[in-house]
Amino acid sequence: MQEFETVIGLETHVQLKTRSKMFCACSTANGAEPNTRVCPVCLGYPGAMPVMNEEAVRLTVLTGLMLGSRISAYSRFDRKSYFYPDMPKNYQISQYDKPLCEGGAVDFDVGGEIRRIGIRRIHLEEDVAKNTHFKACSGVDFNRAGVPLMEIVTEPGLTSPEEAFEYLLALKRILLYAGVSDCNLEEGNIRCDVNCSVRPRGQSALGTKSEIKNLNTFKGVLNALRYELARQIEVLRSGGEIRQETRRWDVDTGVTSSMRTKEDEHDYRYFPEPDLMPVVLDAGLVEEWRCSLPEAPRKRRLRMVEQYGLPDYDAGVLAADREVADFFEKTAAMTANAKAVSNWIMTEMLRLLGETGRPVAALPLRPQDLAALIELVETGQVNAGTAKEIFAILFEKGGDPATIVKERGLVQVSDEQAIEDFVDRAMAGNPGSVQDYRKGKKAAAKFLVGQVMRLSSGKADPRVVNRILKEKLASE
Repeated sequence: MQEFETVIGLETHVQLKTRSKMFCACSTANGAEPNTRVCPVCLGYPGAMPVMNEEAVRLTVLTGLMLGSRISAYSRFDRKSYFYPDMPKNYQISQYDKPLCEGGAVDFDVGGEIRRIGIRRIHLEEDVAKNTHFKACSGVDFNRAGVPLMEIVTEPGLTSPEEAFEYLLALKRILLYAGVSDCNLEEGNIRCDVNCSVRPRGQSALGTKSEIKNLNTFKGVLNALRYELARQIEVLRSGGEIRQETRRWDVDTGVTSSMRTKEDEHDYRYFPEPDLMPVVLDAGLVEEWRCSLPEAPRKRRLRMVEQYGLPDYDAGVLAADREVADFFEKTAAMTANAKAVSNWIMTEMLRLLGETGRPVAALPLRPQDLAALIELVETGQVNAGTAKEIFAILFEKGGDPATIVKERGLVQVSDEQAIEDFVDRAMAGNPGSVQDYRKGKKAAAKFLVGQVMRLSSGKADPRVVNRILKEKLASE
């Protein structure tokens, strides 16, 4: 039995999908030259007044609704005072005791078991600038300062680094489904602060926590937690004490190191933001937003297993991406073979999407095209190899599968006399393989089938080829 148990809570910062910043009209688009998308408001000039971004409020509430949170009819913004180079005003406009959303939970799978982690709160704030450290100096880019940032705070209920990792994957899927963020980790759309502690097994009181700041990959969260929790256990075993502090994760060395003593809430000197009115949400408006919610990804996965008879693995892959799941369901509505639809999407479509980097919405391939291609295969008009060739054309250019088959002369050869001629030619041209098969080398038959398909330019019906070939090999 383990001597210690771990307790983990995550604070996930999510940049919201808005065109302008939280309190000004500057663009949130990524990739501009440093310090070119700024104004007196997001630079913190004296006398500049903030104006609230209503879309950011809506997206935060949508997230709360997706997670089952209580939506506050009344909330407000506060000033959080601290002095770092990335905060131009020397305070951040955030939410303290009156957040937009409270409560809720996220379900996720770990090792085949369902886990649930409670959500403490979801609040809205402005992002800070981006610090870049060079050899002899540091630079500050204020393009990011003021971007709407939603913070999702869990209860301290995660018990392992693996649970934290799976929670983040599940949360990301929910956020993408709701369309509230692009969730691009490379662009910093999601960043995590990790609070973790250890305690003797069976003890109810929490241990002294460390906070690891600004982890920008889920793998980083996993590895940082593995190291930090092991470090804390080693300190306690050797008779030492854990300090409450903020630590940083060094991905190159694979260790955490102390940055500063951890602040308490009173150190930030919160007080209500005097330049912004409270947020008062109409119940009818919140209900309208609730009605616009998509089906949650986990719920959709379970329904797809039930409705279409898919294996859980297939449903999980399809439901992980809303556009892919939508494409599957539209196609499945046009054919009785949902498993064939799943197979085509999981093998060919996802492969080509990965190779090209194109979104599903930009594809010329339509659900009705894939349904028509599946029908051509099932009715024996084309074989599997030819169908893959047609699929590649549909993916790249679109079109009608039947027309492509006709124009390119791809109709499958099912005439037994024609296939028998191909088989005779393949056997006559490869007598060594014929003798190998008759001596017990069954793999030789696969080679001969390949020769028949080559002679027929890939058009011969493989089922008929196999039957006739086996008959001839057995009779002579």
